This record gives sequence, C-alpha cells and structure tokens, in this order.
Amino acid sequence: MHRILKVNPIFLAILIALGVVAHGSRAQAATETLIVAGGCFWCVESDFESVPGVKSVVSGYTGGKTKNPTYKDVTRGGTGHYEAVKITYDSNLVSFDRLLHLYFRSVDPTDAGGQFCDRGESYRTAIFVSNKGERSLAEEAKANAQKALGRQIVTPILNEARFYDAEDYHQDYYKGTKIVITRFGPRKQSEAYKRYRKACGRDARVKQLWGGDAPFIK
Repeated sequence: MHRILKVNPIFLAILIALGVVAHGSRAQAATETLIVAGGCFWCVESDFESVPGVKSVVSGYTGGKTKNPTYKDVTRGGTGHYEAVKITYDSNLVSFDRLLHLYFRSVDPTDAGGQFCDRGESYRTAIFVSNKGERSLAEEAKANAQKALGRQIVTPILNEARFYDAEDYHQDYYKGTKIVITRFGPRKQSEAYKRYRKACGRDARVKQLWGGDAPFIK
C-alpha cells in the first residue's frame, strides 16, 4: 500500500505562486528588441510586423545628437538621426540573427546615400546593437549577406543610442484609414502608402538585388 502524503495547504499555495512567478519571468526574458534603420520607417514597420514572433514595431528616430527630434527636424538634416524602427519580439519564436537575415534582404545595403527614392542621412541603413554578443551576430549576418549578394555592403553596425518614438501619425501608417491629401487627390492612408512604396521603387530594387531571397516581396 502506498503511503499518502499530506501537504500543508499554505505550503502548496506558496509553491504554486513561485511557479507562476518563474513562468512569468521566463516569458518576460523572452521579450527582446532590435533597432534597425532601412529607409522609410513606414515600409520597415510594415515588413516586420508580418514576421511571426514579432510583437510590435515602432517607428522612430535614433543615432543623432538632437534631443526630442521631430520628423521635420530629422528629414531636414543636420540632427544625425536615422529613421528607424524598434522591433520587439519573442526570442522563443524568432531569433535576433533571423531578424537580421530578413533585414538585409529587405533593403539595399549597398547604398550609402539613402534608400530608393529617399535620399539623405536620415534614410541610410544601419543596425544598432547594445552589447558585444549582438555586435558579433550583426557582423556575422552582414558578412553572410555580403557573401550571398556578392557586393560590398555599406550598412554600419552602431552602438545603440536613445530611441525617440516618431509622431503618432507615423505609427502603423501603412494600414491607416484616415484620408490624406496626395498628388493623386484625397486617398485613404493605406492606399497612399501603397502608391508611395511602388513609386519609390523599393520592392523593384530589392527584387533586383535579392531575387527569390527577398522575404517581403509579394
């Protein structure tokens, strides 16, 4: 006959509580961030919000010297900031190096003067890292992308700097329903975004460079 052990209810409650805390800590530890610049942040945000494991993508500005920059400040030039995105992701579902693999194949990393039709310092590509481990992974991803492309990649790997969220109207611009005025007349924001992206030549250039390896070309 097996001996039945009696467990103190208070002790059992403590064990359950500790288990919940431990589970929550593991879940929290799985949430990480990656900051990259890839030209127009509307487009980068649109691309990476479609990646399984990505929780959110926020458009913003980073890498410059001006505090609390506005969109006009950054696009006018002189602040040193890049248009960038902060990608928050679950590292149990998608890895840092996988995101970098997708990133390189969604931009033109051979262009030091901007991206596609958007020219100037704020539209350059860059990867921002916060420690030696991230820098090592970024350098490896850059080397792999350069080997795959067969051309020199000029995207710098920079130390992470303060990230400023862009104005509210920039967030999720690609799926907005607000009516905006364009050169084609009044258009729903999401439609204006699609017209801009096509006219700017982003997808055409990425497809030309990466062919079937371009992950976001439909």
